[in-house]
Parts: sequence; C-alpha cells; structure tokens
Amino acid sequence: MGADKFYATSDPKTFSSLEGYFDLIINTVSVNLDLNKYMSMLKLDGAMVIVGIPGNQIQFAAPMLVGARRSVAGSGIGGIKETQEMLDFCQKNNIVCDIEKISIDKVNEAYKRVLNSDVKYRFIIDIANSLKCNSNNDDK
Repeated sequence: MGADKFYATSDPKTFSSLEGYFDLIINTVSVNLDLNKYMSMLKLDGAMVIVGIPGNQIQFAAPMLVGARRSVAGSGIGGIKETQEMLDFCQKNNIVCDIEKISIDKVNEAYKRVLNSDVKYRFIIDIANSLKCNSNNDDK
C-alpha cells in the first residue's frame, strides 16, 4: 500500500531492532497492548499519543517515561471543524484512503468479517443506494 518499510510486532525481534527509533507513535488500536514494548521504540523526548481506548486500564512502567524523557498524551477524534480541516488537508495533498464499499444488507456479514480480522480496508456503507422510496406508500 505504498509503505517504505513494514515491521510485524508479532515478531519479538522487531522491538529490539527498533529500540529508540521513533519520535512519535500514534496508538490507534482499542486492544490491550504491552505498552512498555512500544514505549521502548521511542527516542529521547519521544511521545506516544493514544487515540484508541482499550476495554481495560492501560499500564506501563514509569521508568519507560522518566529514563528517556518520553511522554504519553491522548486525543479524541475532534469535532466538525477538525474533521473538515483534515479533509481539506487530504484534498490539498492528494491523500486518499482505500475502502471497501458495502450495501446496507451486507452489514452483518461485514461485522462478522471484522470479528474474524478479515478486513483489508475500512468498510463504507453505501446508504444512498440502500434507501428506496416508494411513491405509492400511504404511511406518511
């Protein structure tokens, strides 16, 4: 998908090979991770921004922050103004996303695929073609 490099975090060697490598990590997942492993990949003064909210309380060792002046921050997705700024930025810089468009009648199938980790792109529900008007409908 255009990435210059890919590292599988399922491989324990990834963490040691990338120790102190990143200035910033944006954690978008909503699952419990061993944040100590990810914090170790931050450089001096590096930061991790958490935008995904896992079900359980997140934990990490304080020395992972103090020893390398690392920081942790959180961010919500923003409101309408921020969303529009992001869309304008993407349009200006020709940043696009890969999607899989589905009809409303495929939502249950799509949900099962999400649970089975069988999703390559973001699902977009095509509601424009899913809504039908019947001019003979007397239920007004």
